[in-house]
Amino acid sequence: MIETVFDLPVENQIFYAVLGFSWTVYLWEAYLSFRQRTIYRTTTHVPQELGKIMDSETFEKSRLYQLDKSNFSFWSGLYSETEGTLILLLGGIPFLWSIAGTLIARFGFSSEYEITQSLVFLMLATLFSAFTGLPWSLYNTFVIEEKHGFNQQTLGFFLKDAIKKFVVTQCILLPVTSLLLYIIKIGGDYFFIYAWLFTLAVSLVLVTIYADYIAPLFDKFTPLPEGELKTDIEAMAKSISFPLTKVYVVEGSKRSSHSNAYFYGFFKNKRIVLFDTLLEDYSPLNKTGEPQPEQPESDDTSNESKAKPKNKKQGCNNPEILAVLGHELGHWKLGHTIKNIVISQMNSFLCFFLFAVLIGRKELFVAFGFTDNQPTLIGLMIIFQFIFSPYNELLSFCLTVLSRRFEFQADAFARSMGKASELYSALIKLNKDNLGFPVADWLFSMWHYSHPPLLERLRELGNVKQD
Repeated sequence: MIETVFDLPVENQIFYAVLGFSWTVYLWEAYLSFRQRTIYRTTTHVPQELGKIMDSETFEKSRLYQLDKSNFSFWSGLYSETEGTLILLLGGIPFLWSIAGTLIARFGFSSEYEITQSLVFLMLATLFSAFTGLPWSLYNTFVIEEKHGFNQQTLGFFLKDAIKKFVVTQCILLPVTSLLLYIIKIGGDYFFIYAWLFTLAVSLVLVTIYADYIAPLFDKFTPLPEGELKTDIEAMAKSISFPLTKVYVVEGSKRSSHSNAYFYGFFKNKRIVLFDTLLEDYSPLNKTGEPQPEQPESDDTSNESKAKPKNKKQGCNNPEILAVLGHELGHWKLGHTIKNIVISQMNSFLCFFLFAVLIGRKELFVAFGFTDNQPTLIGLMIIFQFIFSPYNELLSFCLTVLSRRFEFQADAFARSMGKASELYSALIKLNKDNLGFPVADWLFSMWHYSHPPLLERLRELGNVKQD
């Protein structure tokens, strides 16, 4: 008689269900990526509707860049899925837990010191992840990003940065995890409420201190100099009652030529951060290739200058920067930030509640090799990472759809401020600077893009850009 998966013990059913769903998601993602790679390979000429906003040279550069990234993503994703499968099949999680127990035993701690063993396990797991991910990160930075002109890092800077990130992560992760485990241990029947409140408090504290105390460990932040741009930013913030206190420029150019902008802070202490690569007048990347004032002016010299547009046109001019910030401030004015926080915390509360329901199920632990004990940290990993994975995939897709909706609304807000034309040109410039490919497979775009494709955003803004 043939034995089916449903005839197996419940713990085996759980294990194979988790493994099967993981590979189902991977194959779905691989199929979507294949569809998008087909677009990259076959769309070799600028579509007619893009003719006025992207030249053929930039189009080809962006196509090759995205194709390289997609190929890299395929192989790194295959490795990651294979590694995860082998860890589960070979009992890597209980093996690492036993190593953590052996290590603490050498310092006189018995298995009763579960939180101590959990912290050692967590450190070993993150160390393993850092080492296995390092070759992929090196290849992405020093081959793909370097090849396409984005990488600005040296190998020494990269390695120093990686070590610093690991240390800072441990300094935050280990104390927070130990307190969370302690709260779950002593919280009684309603521990899930206390655990949720604790994670809420931690997230609020981290958001508050990140840009002031954590981010400066990695990047240099300087106040935006006094001048027309700062005055205009402050005036725009005041016009919509945005409680702006400071405007910073971050030295993103020492890592990459990609650009970005964001705001942070709670209540009456909002701050705006601009990447130097976003600012046409401040980007160090624009200093290369600038014409010298001593050179004689002539038609030939002028033509040479125009033939090197990459350095001269990196970033946006002041009106375009204001339009980009108008979009970002639109997220605040329309309550998108608060809505995202509320959704995140509702999800967090639900997950902790379900964790409280499931943590007593011994078969969940047995399914992953823990037959003699049920460590709380392992329970968190099993339930949040494996058991909730179908729910997490559905939630991720819903949040992606919501994010696109928010982006359209923020664009409309900037347009209502009279900045449609400037935002239109800024989106085109940023797409060129970051080598974004403007043609996307509809299914890939629907599943992955948290921001609408360029053409969709330009259509919503209307054809307001004047030649």
